[in-house]
Amino acid sequence: MASLQLGSSGVAAAAAAKRGLPSFDGLRLSPSALMVSSPLGVCGVGLDKRCFRGLVVKAATVVAPKYTSIKPLGDRVLVKIKSSEEKTTGGILLPTTAQTKPQGGEVVAVGEGRAVGKNKVGISVQTGAQVVYSKYAGTELEFNGSKHLILKEDDIVGILETDDVKDLKPLNDRVLIKVAEAEEKTAGGLLLTEAAKEKPSTGTVSDSGRAWSLDEEGNRKPLTITPGSTVLYSKYAGNEFKGADGSEYIALRASDVMAVLS
Repeated sequence: MASLQLGSSGVAAAAAAKRGLPSFDGLRLSPSALMVSSPLGVCGVGLDKRCFRGLVVKAATVVAPKYTSIKPLGDRVLVKIKSSEEKTTGGILLPTTAQTKPQGGEVVAVGEGRAVGKNKVGISVQTGAQVVYSKYAGTELEFNGSKHLILKEDDIVGILETDDVKDLKPLNDRVLIKVAEAEEKTAGGLLLTEAAKEKPSTGTVSDSGRAWSLDEEGNRKPLTITPGSTVLYSKYAGNEFKGADGSEYIALRASDVMAVLS
């Protein structure tokens, strides 16, 4: 367990005043007065990062073993997170720091839905479905020895029953778009480097899946964007994925599609 110690002796205060360091409610701190105790000893600010190797940050909430089930409420869904890839496609073992945080898993429990207007809208996914969700959504849980995520249904991007994102079936008001390839030459014919290529914000709608929008009364309406349409979308919207063939895809909300191109 690391502890933070602040020295506020007269010597430290005088040194801080001489160096013009900031003060907080009358307390002046100098680098020598700020010390961190770690398993490797006492470390000062600005020293080697090895001083902090013993510090562990655990983000997941641990559910005590005495609890045997979790029932999500409202429009929340419980997902058992898919394990991180421990090897590259070439079979090389990846260190923990290089493993990509998974964005998918299996739905193991769902809430009862939510009320919109006078209607109750049920959850659109069922237990057992393999889903993909937004990267920073939900709250992580350690439950029954496995990592889970409890999140709102709206944070689920779509259903994916294969290992290729091109087969993603978007949910709610989302569409899946195959991103257009970046221009490789300028208008004058000069080749562009990878760094100089502008990120495209156009593409072809690959699938609108089960996509729909809700009106004020909670009734579901199909989207007007159809597969095969070439569209212009907001530049920094959605969740980006790479297909098995290297093609880039983006799943975004229909409201982030700005125009249909023809």
